[in-house]
Amino acid sequence: MKRVILFFSAVAILCSASAQEQKEAALSLTLQQAIDIALSESPTIKIADKEIEIKRYAKQGTYASLYPQIDATAQYQRVLAKQTMVMDFAGQTQSIKVGSDNSFNGGVSAVMPIINAQLWESLKVSVAEVELAIEKARSSRIDMIESVTKAYYSVLLAKESLVVYQRVYDNAVENNKNVKKRYDVGSVSEYDLITSNVSVQNAIPNVIEAENSITLTLWQLKALLGIDLAKNIDVVGSLMDYEAEMNYAHTLEQLSLENNSTLRQLDMQEDMLRRAVRITKLANVPTLSVNAAYLYTALGNDGKFFTGKAWNPYSYAGVQLNIPIFAGNAKRAATRQARLNLSNLQLQRENAERQLQVSVVQNLNNMQTYVKQFQSAAASVGQANRGYEIAVKRYEVGSGTLVDIDNSQTALTQAEMTRNMAVYNFLSSKVSLDKILGNYEYNYTRNK
Repeated sequence: MKRVILFFSAVAILCSASAQEQKEAALSLTLQQAIDIALSESPTIKIADKEIEIKRYAKQGTYASLYPQIDATAQYQRVLAKQTMVMDFAGQTQSIKVGSDNSFNGGVSAVMPIINAQLWESLKVSVAEVELAIEKARSSRIDMIESVTKAYYSVLLAKESLVVYQRVYDNAVENNKNVKKRYDVGSVSEYDLITSNVSVQNAIPNVIEAENSITLTLWQLKALLGIDLAKNIDVVGSLMDYEAEMNYAHTLEQLSLENNSTLRQLDMQEDMLRRAVRITKLANVPTLSVNAAYLYTALGNDGKFFTGKAWNPYSYAGVQLNIPIFAGNAKRAATRQARLNLSNLQLQRENAERQLQVSVVQNLNNMQTYVKQFQSAAASVGQANRGYEIAVKRYEVGSGTLVDIDNSQTALTQAEMTRNMAVYNFLSSKVSLDKILGNYEYNYTRNK
């Protein structure tokens, strides 16, 4: 019995250790890996892909109108009261009941359009709807890339902030140790010791806040990636790895909105509305179709209905020409409505293009501003770090104060945070600009 208990205890310990190890093992992701996961797991992307399939099936349904429509029909009627015919024979009126008690019609009929301009134009609209669905899926991917990239950069910024505040805390602890040593030998006052202790305590909340910020930004990233929120993940690299991207040298004249997804969708919708106007006009064009049928008819009274002689075949084939003449001005009203819809869409596109151009200029200006902020802050970091080292040495030799150390530490922290924030803001603006320009291209062959 003891061996059994020991065995199960060992198994429980091993399982617990394995679970703890799994929990602690973090999945490290690069930016590209994070984007790939989001594009494959995000419900938003899956919905957009499903919409493409829906439009393709709708297009197939429209093309089916070009093929013959074949139907099998059957009809049975039971006459409750036969029709009475009144006839005059040699001056005498006689009434005769005509018809049979039972009648049946059944067979196969077919109809196929030969000339139908309105239908042909509708087929082109169906093709355009598929292309519009593909562009909307592309837009969803661009939006997802922007969100994931910004979330990734937010994690990097939070980690850089933790590095800065952790260094502040470590410096405060190290200074506190030196002050205690000097206080123990009576070379500094109790006031310096208290001030040093306060500096250590003041540094702790910033470290905790930075750690919480990392946790929160990682949760936001996991939510975008569509992975289990309990999964432990981490990101690779640092903000300084993207310093080279700050050499962005494009000007407004070099940038084009040709690939902007919003404008491309509006252009496609405009093309569809132009076709809608043509469709309403083509409603006045004659149509030509062929039709054929092979039917059986049977008439008979009770007791004679299902006999072989009661059934007779009947077939026909023909051509039908329909020429629209008047429909109460409904077609004219539909044409005017379609033209107004087209005019409204053109105004929307013009306004959208203006707004996008403003956004491009705004992001370019922001990027230039953040580059200057980074250059200034980067130069300040080296000087502020040197100033902090001098302040510490001056205090050690008795020619400086803790206030000098605190001031130099604050200057160094501010310079580092400004530098990190400048890189983050630059990258965020660049991502927003890339979204507007539609610089993200993906292969849709798997959807075609």
